[in-house]
Amino acid sequence: MTLTCFKAYDIRGKLGEELNEDIVYRIGRAFAQFLRPKTIVVGGDVRLTSKTLKTALSNGLRDEGVDVIDIGMAGTEEIYFATSYLKTDGGIEVTASHNPIDYNGMKLVRANSKPISGDTGLNDIRRLAEENNFAPVNFAARGEIKEISTLDAYVQHLLSYIDVSQLKPLRLVVNAGNGAAGHVIDAIEKYLPFEFIKINHEPDGTFPNGIPNPLLVENRASTTQAVIEHKADMGIAWDGDFDRCFLFDETGAFTEGYYIVGLLAEAFLLKNPGAKVIHDPRLTWNTLDIAQKNGGLAIQSKTGHAFIKERMREEDAVYGGEMSAHHYFRDFFYCDSGMIPWLLVCELLCRKQQTLSSMLEDRIAKFPSPGEINSHVNDPKTAIEKVFNHYSADAILIDRTDGISLEFDNWRFNLRMSNTEPVVRLNVESRNDQVLVDQKTTEVLNLLNS
Repeated sequence: MTLTCFKAYDIRGKLGEELNEDIVYRIGRAFAQFLRPKTIVVGGDVRLTSKTLKTALSNGLRDEGVDVIDIGMAGTEEIYFATSYLKTDGGIEVTASHNPIDYNGMKLVRANSKPISGDTGLNDIRRLAEENNFAPVNFAARGEIKEISTLDAYVQHLLSYIDVSQLKPLRLVVNAGNGAAGHVIDAIEKYLPFEFIKINHEPDGTFPNGIPNPLLVENRASTTQAVIEHKADMGIAWDGDFDRCFLFDETGAFTEGYYIVGLLAEAFLLKNPGAKVIHDPRLTWNTLDIAQKNGGLAIQSKTGHAFIKERMREEDAVYGGEMSAHHYFRDFFYCDSGMIPWLLVCELLCRKQQTLSSMLEDRIAKFPSPGEINSHVNDPKTAIEKVFNHYSADAILIDRTDGISLEFDNWRFNLRMSNTEPVVRLNVESRNDQVLVDQKTTEVLNLLNS
């Protein structure tokens, strides 16, 4: 059978028809046949099906003779950490991140937390799972399973990115969205001089407050209101498996991830002169400008966590960032973390004694952007080509690293199909011209949806 749950760089599918215990069991066996590991670490997010799917996955691995270490309910980055910390041959997180409640999936890594994407083995695993040509189980050689916790070691690793002695009391609103982030906040809280205002904190796979995805405007109000109500210094919200974090300034305003990429790139380049930073093609001018001014080199990569990680390793980049709020760190096995960014920003707030809005206002004014806009269109490829044909003759630079990116004298845009959702994503930015960016955003959207 054809397995439609395999995507460009992970596995995600609708429960029942695209993903079920049988399919996950076969993926476990296929993963083991492809990688030939001795030990694999597994974890799962808070979705109601994650525990049973994780059991099916573990059974598939064990039936191929693989020992399994189960770290329990965990975010994706906890699997990245545990894979390298425990020196296992790979790791798998059962998660559908921000997909609808009737979905689930998996993110896979090999030893040293190296990603497995379509280009580096995911298609081979898919083929093996589809063929379903597995030998009868040799129960005498079946792998063992044990449960351990790496939470304390993971928290200590997080703390290594900041100088705790430089921190001052801050009041922070933290919104776990009833996902997996809450237990990490509880574990790290005792080491920090911060007051945490916790909302939607308890893990709940029914997601009573909606799927945790702060990229959606309708999911931001609770964090904004709490920041205002409690006069907080900053708000932080995560998606379900907390590999992305989203920041709200002291006024409760949502901060586009693009500008946080620039802020963190600057912080790392100041400490690592001449280093490389990785960025995606969607919005670029702010990051390029910051890298140039701070003596670093900004390198573009295709969008997507597996592609960014691979490029990070190739370039030995100190930091990588996507405007979708994925942030990658060389010292975190070149992986993305939703916990390290807010800790670094809090340290900057304390060191500079500035508000988040004041740290970013000049960059936002210099390179204004409305953020990513998603559109559902009947024929995405034709619609994108139509936009390209309309603008390409006047473009001074055309790039097809990911979708289409066209640059003009004072504005640019990127238009691409999503790898994980049936939508077309538009990003527009300009140089010092909010009116122009608003005008061009409307213009491209009208053309795209015509």
